[in-house]
Amino acid sequence: MLSRSQSRDVIENCNYLIDNHQDDDKLFLAQLFYLRGNAYRQLGDWGKAMSSYLEANERDPNGPAKQAYDHALEILDFYNHDLYNP
Repeated sequence: MLSRSQSRDVIENCNYLIDNHQDDDKLFLAQLFYLRGNAYRQLGDWGKAMSSYLEANERDPNGPAKQAYDHALEILDFYNHDLYNP
């Protein structure tokens, strides 16, 4: 498990690579979005994590992002019922 500062470093590095490698292989970008999503999730930023997983899944539908997204939805549904029913 990464520390908070390590998670922030992962996000920063992934953002840099994503911004500077938009023309690269879709699978490489999918991995970056997936890793960034994991780092955001670890920091508790669920919205950005979910967005990153969706971006990763767009580029690689057979990758791990779809499962990570589904698991995150299950967690949010279980723990945050008030989030959906204010």
